[in-house]
Amino acid sequence: MTAPTPPMARHRSQPQPPESEWEPERLSSGPWRLIIGAGTVFVVLAAVGIGLGAIRSSREPSPGVAVPMATASAADPDRGSARAGSTGQPVDPATSAAPSRGDGAKPAVTAAEAKRVHDRFQHELSAAQLKLDHKAVDALEQGLALEMTKASFETARLRKSEVPAGIWPGTKVWVPRRTAEAGEWFVAAMHEPGVARVTDLMVRTGKGWRLAVSTADTRDPAPDLPAIAVDPEGYATSLDEFTSGLRGTPKQIALAHLRSLERATEDGRFAEGPWTSTAVKLWQRERAQLREAGWKLELSYRLTGQVRALRTTDGGALVWYSARSTEVRTAERPGTTVTLKGPAAVRTGNRSFARTASATYGRMYLAHVPPIGSAEPIRVMGDWTDVLESHGT
Repeated sequence: MTAPTPPMARHRSQPQPPESEWEPERLSSGPWRLIIGAGTVFVVLAAVGIGLGAIRSSREPSPGVAVPMATASAADPDRGSARAGSTGQPVDPATSAAPSRGDGAKPAVTAAEAKRVHDRFQHELSAAQLKLDHKAVDALEQGLALEMTKASFETARLRKSEVPAGIWPGTKVWVPRRTAEAGEWFVAAMHEPGVARVTDLMVRTGKGWRLAVSTADTRDPAPDLPAIAVDPEGYATSLDEFTSGLRGTPKQIALAHLRSLERATEDGRFAEGPWTSTAVKLWQRERAQLREAGWKLELSYRLTGQVRALRTTDGGALVWYSARSTEVRTAERPGTTVTLKGPAAVRTGNRSFARTASATYGRMYLAHVPPIGSAEPIRVMGDWTDVLESHGT
């Protein structure tokens, strides 16, 4: 039930079926295999995962819905492109209506130079994906993004399949002023109608520019990103993770989102959506089903890397953050086995497990945080998810 990969579209995740068609990992064998309810036979489901893949290079687009975690595929972050008609300016002209203060020094690159950096990145990443070239990716990405891409290469190798590659259209670039806390970085946003809206966050390192965070929103239509504020010289404003004046500091919001997922409890400050309420409900459902079958589920979401944010014209901020999540299922009584699904199953040879089953994922998110005093909810607007490893006994 996966949609075909669009031509010339690099993706970081497998397309996901609508909620009614989700088929998470099954608890198999034993007396708990089937449950009768409301006159219908249901297979007891386990290992519900969350994770819509952002759409970037080595993955394929996923619909804008949360996916069972173990069945979740990678997000797709790397595509970006310079298609004819791109302005190469730091922002869409519409975003300049409410400029923000230009705190910090001028960045080392202009918007046009940053766009060329990103275009080159996209083409080189696409070539690396076609070859599943781990070494080439070392010069393109860093940190968790690099780990996630290499993990997707390994999953493709085990599947004996290719990694989708190509170029995202409609690139727009925002370059923030340099600050001591954040250094040099910029954001590129791309949109392919009917497929996804993608953001890439590139940072300057001692070895050159590297992808640090990437997200995609595959809802159709994908909601517009809030306008990013720019100063009279066209530069965006970088906010540190402790910036006040918002409905929470960027770091507080990132931690609150991850805590909600880890506890499988909705946070009323966040708008409903695939990476918030839907994901929480999936975890609640899976935990109940596992408990009924004699298994328990433990979740862990840990913030990793730097939280980065840009001021928006409404006084709020767009915030990018990453996490490493682990889901552990443990049998509390014999008689039922768990089989993981999707990339997690590929990593375990599609085996069933009678005692434990676990999977670890890399996750990246983009959220819009309104200014303090606003009645608007916090909106999570994209993700990239890739399984890093899975195990079972």
